[in-house]
Amino acid sequence: MQYRRTLIFILTFMLICSARAGQHAPKPPRGYANHTLLKAAAALKLLKLVDLKPEVPENLNVYKDLEYKRVGDHSLKLDIYQPKNLRHPVPGLIFIHGGSWKSGHKEDYLVYLIAFAERGYVTASITYRFSQEAIFPAAVADAKCAVRYIRAHAKEYSIDPEKLAVIGGSAGGHLALMIGYSSEVSSLDGKCSADSVSSRVQAVVDLYGPTDLTTDFAISKKVVQDFMGKPYTEAKEIYRAASPLFYATADDPPTLIFHGTIDKVVPVKQSDRLKAKLDSLGVPCEYHKLKGWPHTMDAAVPVNKYCQYYMNEFFNKYLK
Repeated sequence: MQYRRTLIFILTFMLICSARAGQHAPKPPRGYANHTLLKAAAALKLLKLVDLKPEVPENLNVYKDLEYKRVGDHSLKLDIYQPKNLRHPVPGLIFIHGGSWKSGHKEDYLVYLIAFAERGYVTASITYRFSQEAIFPAAVADAKCAVRYIRAHAKEYSIDPEKLAVIGGSAGGHLALMIGYSSEVSSLDGKCSADSVSSRVQAVVDLYGPTDLTTDFAISKKVVQDFMGKPYTEAKEIYRAASPLFYATADDPPTLIFHGTIDKVVPVKQSDRLKAKLDSLGVPCEYHKLKGWPHTMDAAVPVNKYCQYYMNEFFNKYLK
């Protein structure tokens, strides 16, 4: 009987490995030589865009507008998407929308929230204060509070509190990186409802987020100046303090980076430098530099599918 069980186990394992071997990793989707060709492809509907408002399937529980922090009269909220009938805690994925730190909605990443909840994760999406309401480090402090809230309430939503990842695009990517690399920096914490709970995460996914706000390109941008509250000449140290690149240390969580080479909003060199820094520190880092793709490139179906595939592989490796 024991021999039979062992044989069944071995055969099952071989079948799984065989199935995975047959799943070829996707190649980077073919990009465009310049923005003119990209716009033409979109106008002619040769480039399919993702549905930003998909219907939430019935196999998911949705918990909307959970208040994780209150600042004066401002209620900061998050949404949670949970697979039904979970029998044990699973990793939690926290998504942070972009919008130049001044706009955006927690529903912006619904395509990811649903897709990964259907893969068996509990997903969450957060709000944070925008720069017109509160300058740096307010948004960072808010995002870290959201992580603390989710960890403190992990049992209620069947989340494994020791397996959390943060994922963000653009300004959201910046905030995800700040969470990942500054968990021990108390000056960025702010006041939370769960102050005693750690904001440390176990994995970070950065989609074309800025990593160094002290570059000439960054300091010349009004959105960066609005986020910081002062021009660079008056607050050089604050601009450095808002740059994830300068917080990276050898004990930081594994990081996955996506960036397009024709990004005009956040130069791809920002991710190049982060990759080099993490490699020098020995921090596990995977970098997908997509030729011929712009900012918010994952709004295109082929790029979104590509990102989802490698995000899933990354989470399987570091969270499961």
